[in-house]
Amino acid sequence: MEISREGAKDIAAKGRWRFFAKIRETFMLRAFAFFKIPMLHFMGPVVEEISDERCVVRIPLYRRTRNHLKSMYFAVLAAGADCAGGLIALRFIRKSGGHVSLVFKDFKAEFLKRAEADVWFTCEDGPAIRDLVAEAISSGQRVQRSINITATVPSKLGSEPVAKFEMTLSLKAQG
Repeated sequence: MEISREGAKDIAAKGRWRFFAKIRETFMLRAFAFFKIPMLHFMGPVVEEISDERCVVRIPLYRRTRNHLKSMYFAVLAAGADCAGGLIALRFIRKSGGHVSLVFKDFKAEFLKRAEADVWFTCEDGPAIRDLVAEAISSGQRVQRSINITATVPSKLGSEPVAKFEMTLSLKAQG
């Protein structure tokens, strides 16, 4: 299968766009965290992917995020799940142009294995979150929905989860 010059240019342009989008989203996340949630900034999250369908955030394992067993500290795992679920919700809130307050009402975690390398947090509930943001804006009432986040360590365990999180996202339109 041959790729034409124009096709190769399109592929390269899409790759550059993804690269710069990743940098922009990571910068915006870290700036937000620096001013609003300093602990999250301290952990150094990286936005690996964000779209209307899913969000993937990576938290590196290093001195600040490690426990005494040289695996990721459970509080960092919880913050990573919060970040992946909250970031995709903030994306839809920003797109809507409305003022919506976001909070997680509850948090359930199942820790399955030790996370001994960088952890990737994936939330694939984008369509449900988009509908929840629209419902909050249209109703003006507090609305809630449970979302799921999976934590994996691709460099050591592939797609096998090290933790699973279920969080209740609660949104309410402001004024």
